[in-house]
Amino acid sequence: MISSVTGKVKVISSNSVVIEVGGVGILVNVPLRVIETISIGNLVDLHTHLIVREDALTLYGFSELADRNLFELLLTVTGVGPKVAQSILGVNPAATVADMIKGNNLKSLEAIPGLGKKGAQRLVLELKDKLANYSIAGTSGENQLKDQVESALQGLGYTPKESRLMVSQSLNQLPNENIDIASAIKLALAANTTGKTRSSDK
Repeated sequence: MISSVTGKVKVISSNSVVIEVGGVGILVNVPLRVIETISIGNLVDLHTHLIVREDALTLYGFSELADRNLFELLLTVTGVGPKVAQSILGVNPAATVADMIKGNNLKSLEAIPGLGKKGAQRLVLELKDKLANYSIAGTSGENQLKDQVESALQGLGYTPKESRLMVSQSLNQLPNENIDIASAIKLALAANTTGKTRSSDK
């Protein structure tokens, strides 16, 4: 089992990246949320899940361990394959998807590309009870803070893509000690002053 891949990004496509590891290029399928926050030449560390079939070995990767863990749980749902599971995590982080399922939020689930009404109903039916007492391992305090800051930025009018980029750009400025959400939001906004990522600024 290949549980992680660390290396430089050599190629980026609409739903996958090629990571160079020891002179070898490894193709990894990744969600949109990953595509939007990396660039050619970036050093990345992806948590991966290998799908083994008779005619192919396919690797799926995620920036957060929590996303990889929920991806594996989604694969247990009837009719949900790796492409659909990856699409589910393409817009929202694991904690948000889990909350949608536990909260029976069918409207939001149905809006996910490739899932549809029946797929959303199956997710709730088959995973709601499992997620009730399920802790998505890997959802650290830092990752929870990132999710909260992204939501707050969207409340200020930024798009999901813009908020993810702002959080990603400001992450290396976060101190090791605990930081409150207000301070984290200020850092994200400060990081955006030079990037001008907001739609209204374009």
